[in-house]
Amino acid sequence: MFKPLRTVLTAALLTVATYGVAAEVAGNHPDTYVVKKGDTLWDIAGKFLQKPWLWPEIWQANPQVKNPHLIYPGDVLSLAYLDRVAVQEGPREEAPINAIPLSDVEAFLKDMRVVEDFEGLPYVVGLEEDRLAGSLDQVAYIKGLADAQPGQRYAIVRPSHRYVTMDPDRCCDNSGRRAADLDFRGKRNIGLESLWNYQLPAGGGEFLGYELTKQTTGTISRGVVGDSDAATLVIDGNGREVRVGDRLIPVEAQAYDLQFMPHAPNQELPLDKARVIAVADALTSGGNRDVVALSVGTADGIDNGTVLSAWRQGSLEIDRVKAGIDRSYDATTRGGEVKLPDEFASHLMVFRTFEKVSYALVMDGVRPTRLGYRLKHPDATN
Repeated sequence: MFKPLRTVLTAALLTVATYGVAAEVAGNHPDTYVVKKGDTLWDIAGKFLQKPWLWPEIWQANPQVKNPHLIYPGDVLSLAYLDRVAVQEGPREEAPINAIPLSDVEAFLKDMRVVEDFEGLPYVVGLEEDRLAGSLDQVAYIKGLADAQPGQRYAIVRPSHRYVTMDPDRCCDNSGRRAADLDFRGKRNIGLESLWNYQLPAGGGEFLGYELTKQTTGTISRGVVGDSDAATLVIDGNGREVRVGDRLIPVEAQAYDLQFMPHAPNQELPLDKARVIAVADALTSGGNRDVVALSVGTADGIDNGTVLSAWRQGSLEIDRVKAGIDRSYDATTRGGEVKLPDEFASHLMVFRTFEKVSYALVMDGVRPTRLGYRLKHPDATN
């Protein structure tokens, strides 16, 4: 008796869900689309949908394909029955397409990471002939690798930033305060070059992690011998110069993800915590295809492919009608403050996640994405 009813209810729910997604289908979507080399999943999703982050809702996986979630150049996509995108396989002679252009984020995938602590890592204590910096084929001496064996390979990394959350009440003021780089000990220092520009929050904020930037790689040529305290490492990569204080971590096979689907967040974001905390290239604002760092990560339900929207926090304005033209702060006691609504800036897609921090690419926007902007669900209206 209940089985037919359950079947009817399931079908009804499926119809409602399908109708909801169908309402978001782009009005000029193609009947079919042949995937080309250089396409990205975000762009393809945008051809079929008004909101690319709804792609998982309409993608029809092929069960006979080894990995049905990958899309290759030459595949033919079509909007099929029940508004699901089906795929007719192409020759599969090229690599699968990425969600976003690899060239835009490669350095942040390969050379950057955020960790909770680095103090216990081995570090460069000296360079051959007492040089100030080392490069390809030169020797560095490492403290903290008492058991090192010849042939072991390490990535040489430098602690560059200390991330903390922003004060929600002061993150978007015009104070101009900016956090400094870390020096060779991993301590704050002012005046060094910076890949990022990010704001020093008032009052300190919650600690989120240390960012380590890969400088190059090296191979152990000699362990700790005789009366020395350091192992010997030969720099074998064409990267950045090596300095005293740089840390070492074992070389990892591809420790990042390139294949993911754009999708909405899996849980509600912590509104006052979720912020843009850094903009790459030492900028204070970013546009399309710029990389930003966010104050949320896996601990907040963020994973690769998560799409968020960035919003300028609404200003507090004095009600001049009631308070008059006096611009002093005392005017607030007479007219009170009026909270203006937040303003939408852009959509971001996360491509690298850590526990409390993530990196995202600005995908589209109507205004620059600035330090301190709030992060919300991509469908948010305010």
